[in-house]
Amino acid sequence: MDPILIDFPHEFYTDRLHIRLPLPGDGKKVYQSIQASLSEIKPWLPFAQHPQTEEETEVNVRNAHIHFLKREDLRMLGFHKETGELVCSTGLHRMDWEVPKFEIGYWVDSRYSGKGYITEAVDGLTEFAFRELKAKRIEIRCDLFNDKSRAIPEKLGYELEGVLKNDDLSVDGLEVRDTCIYAKIRRGQS
Repeated sequence: MDPILIDFPHEFYTDRLHIRLPLPGDGKKVYQSIQASLSEIKPWLPFAQHPQTEEETEVNVRNAHIHFLKREDLRMLGFHKETGELVCSTGLHRMDWEVPKFEIGYWVDSRYSGKGYITEAVDGLTEFAFRELKAKRIEIRCDLFNDKSRAIPEKLGYELEGVLKNDDLSVDGLEVRDTCIYAKIRRGQS
């Protein structure tokens, strides 16, 4: 089946978050979150390596919306249920709809860092993928040196399946890095 025909909710809720697909007009909030978080995300995320304008961020958000609808990449944004403020960005990436399997990515607005929001979002997204998308495998990949990122799958009971040595370049392209692969699997689903 062509993945574009797969119907599933475009949003879900956790205790504190409303997590949904990116919508046109979200660019301003995403831009503000990136600006507030640059010092924390720049060492780890390629998109944070070069300055972006608010307009470029809006274009990126609209493209993410299109990719979501086409089932090519499922970026989602997490908003605080009470205030409506953007707390985090997460999503299901590098999917293989045949298995089906997905890779979760995430970053948190630094103003909300250390309060358990990203753990809550990733836990919710993991359950969403198993329940709504019938995932058999969910991975989280991160740099061996990114302790904050590694803490998330470890808290959520993901298994460290291995460390790929000399797997990737650092985001600045200056050194070869190792990649940790964490996974959760579900067996016996149809």
